[in-house]
Amino acid sequence: MTVRLLYFAGLRERLGMSGEELSLPSGVATVAALRTHLSGRDETWHAALSGNSALRVAVNQVMANANTAIKAGDEVAFFPPVTGG
Repeated sequence: MTVRLLYFAGLRERLGMSGEELSLPSGVATVAALRTHLSGRDETWHAALSGNSALRVAVNQVMANANTAIKAGDEVAFFPPVTGG
């Protein structure tokens, strides 16, 4: 299945890209599984996306959590938490 991934703010800078189309292996069907898959790319990706990093995720522009299902054609956006002041 292919999904569209978007990376925002400092995460975009850290990873060196704003987004990508990615064909996922079978078994990657939730936000948590996607983060684990992406974290395995290399140390930069691991530090940015591992379960220990504080990130917000939206699937098709709706806030999501680790258990949110993803399916072919979905847009998954990752962004750091935003604070105001």
